[in-house]
Amino acid sequence: MKSIVLIDDTQINLTLLWHLVKRLENYEPVSFLYPVEALDWCLSNDPELIIVDFMMPDLNGIEFIKKIREVPEKVDIPILMVTANDNSNVRYEALESGATDFLNKPIDKTEFMIRVRNMLNLRSTQRKLADKATWLAEEVQKATKEIRNREQEVIFRLSKAAEYRDPETGGHIQRMAHYSRHIAEHLGFPVPLQNMILQAAPMHDIGKVGIPDAILLKPGKLDDNEFQLMKEHATFGYEILNGSNSKLLQLGALIALTHHEKYDGSGYPKGLKGDVTPIYGQIIAVADVFDALTSERPYKRAWTVEAAMDLLKEGSGKHFKPECINAFFKNWDAVLEIKERFGDEVIDDFTL
Repeated sequence: MKSIVLIDDTQINLTLLWHLVKRLENYEPVSFLYPVEALDWCLSNDPELIIVDFMMPDLNGIEFIKKIREVPEKVDIPILMVTANDNSNVRYEALESGATDFLNKPIDKTEFMIRVRNMLNLRSTQRKLADKATWLAEEVQKATKEIRNREQEVIFRLSKAAEYRDPETGGHIQRMAHYSRHIAEHLGFPVPLQNMILQAAPMHDIGKVGIPDAILLKPGKLDDNEFQLMKEHATFGYEILNGSNSKLLQLGALIALTHHEKYDGSGYPKGLKGDVTPIYGQIIAVADVFDALTSERPYKRAWTVEAAMDLLKEGSGKHFKPECINAFFKNWDAVLEIKERFGDEVIDDFTL
């Protein structure tokens, strides 16, 4: 049952209002002789309408209205002030304080009922608009999520296309993406940015689509000229992704360009040193190397986890940013769970 709050310090007036409101279907009067008690009730509940007297002890009607209107969730509740005071200044102050309408005593029953019904209709319209706004917000959220899912699917499938040209697997994409989010989490990044890194990480090697098969699929060690061509994949990846309006693809471009930079400046393609390298590339470097070491490939056996951990520790401050290494080793059970969860079988599901 919807409630209408009645506040008057005179019992006979309160009784009259109670009987008038009782005539309305689907509404229940809630009456108070003491305005402070009424205020507490209204702040804890959601009435359809408040009818309040002006002259009351402890808290007059205008003071009551001001306190109600201080609460953002209560600003739309219709308030009808009823008073025997015919001073126009009182009316003006009441309306300025947030009263929706104003009635003078003695109450004309017909006029009272008309005004009450009008304000209840106003409240009903407000609720419908609020419900519609909520529905629209939910629909926009659904549509946005669908767009993001499509974007993520395209990114994942493009990333798989690059991996299919390389003796690595779809499992590598997912593992290193989750390792990257793990590092971001323990670096203290906000959750939205952690998730963005998770989604952008699979694009790190997208530039390999531009590397000739003779180099990309060579079973043995690359010679100097071949390695110089292989290093171009970082720049290719940046050029493929750069210039997009999508923040996710912009991040992917930055990761593609910088994930082979080294903390000591010996990496490529630009030889960036220390914190000049964007943190995102430094995060992906740790995740990518760890997974490459601990994964079996046609040209090598998988390293043990312990051996890979030792190499990462040795590379801290040289190949890797020390803070990224420290973050990677926090909650190590979570890292092992990621390794176990995403195997090297063929993965058709693009969900990260």
